[in-house]
Amino acid sequence: MGLLQRGKWVDKWYDTQKNDGEFRRQDSRFRNWLTADGEAGPNGEQGFKAEKGRYHLYVSLACPWAHRTLIFRELKGLQDYIEVTVVDPIMLENGWELKDPLYGFEYVYQLYLKADPSYEGRVTVPVLWDKQTQTIVSNESAEIIRMFNTAFDHLTGNTTDYYPVELQETINTVNKRVYDSINNGVYLCGFATTQVAYEKAFNALFASLDWVEGILSEQRYLTGAQLTEADWRLFTTLIRFDAVYFGHFKTNRQQIADYPAISNYLRELFQFKGIADTVNFEHIKTHYYASHLTINPTGIVPVGPLQDFMQAHNREKL
Repeated sequence: MGLLQRGKWVDKWYDTQKNDGEFRRQDSRFRNWLTADGEAGPNGEQGFKAEKGRYHLYVSLACPWAHRTLIFRELKGLQDYIEVTVVDPIMLENGWELKDPLYGFEYVYQLYLKADPSYEGRVTVPVLWDKQTQTIVSNESAEIIRMFNTAFDHLTGNTTDYYPVELQETINTVNKRVYDSINNGVYLCGFATTQVAYEKAFNALFASLDWVEGILSEQRYLTGAQLTEADWRLFTTLIRFDAVYFGHFKTNRQQIADYPAISNYLRELFQFKGIADTVNFEHIKTHYYASHLTINPTGIVPVGPLQDFMQAHNREKL
């Protein structure tokens, strides 16, 4: 992992750690907004108008944050509106590598420098790129999925809303706990450098998974009967859990397969139209095990586990 300093790539943790051994993720820096009419979005930053073919999405199939944006591209029928480039699964001393169809770049950090030659900081995916102004619209996945949720509705006719007004408060509350202790919690476990930091994150992670299991034992989705962005934000961590986080990040109290309600729910979401095509376990396992050499120095990628997410589920009964 690494970051840009004074226009050069530096091989070091892109996230800061203090002496307590806890992993700390830096905030995203490009926070513009894509809207139907090009007006500035909710965060008050520059607005970009939704237009067919104008935007390009750079993702890793391994990254759970980038995976969110691929899911919403499928859910909202944006395949013909937004092009996608997938970076290579292994990320080493030069960061994410790619074969860039727009500028011939070899590394994602070159996109950041094209957008802002003075940029310093971490270089991440997803990247939502505007071909017209040749800059980054956003590299914040949580905001990109909300853009995709509504910005193109007038063009596609797909008005399914995964962030409905009446559920926003509940969604935000669920999102916060899920992000803090599950989405980011697995990384807090895996990248901890002290036993105390690891156990703190481990206990919080499984307390929250137990909480999710309780919710899903009584209702179909996290916020009730309606499928929302909260479910898809959780999904990208759950789908990677048994294959990667359980062993690689030492989150090994139990597997997702050991949670009856969560595993049933996970199968339902996986079987949702188009979603299975966004999941690539070869990329996922190769990235984590072959890129994180401080955790897995040999770079050996495990063969297992055997998983079948196409088994029947009975979520309709809830």
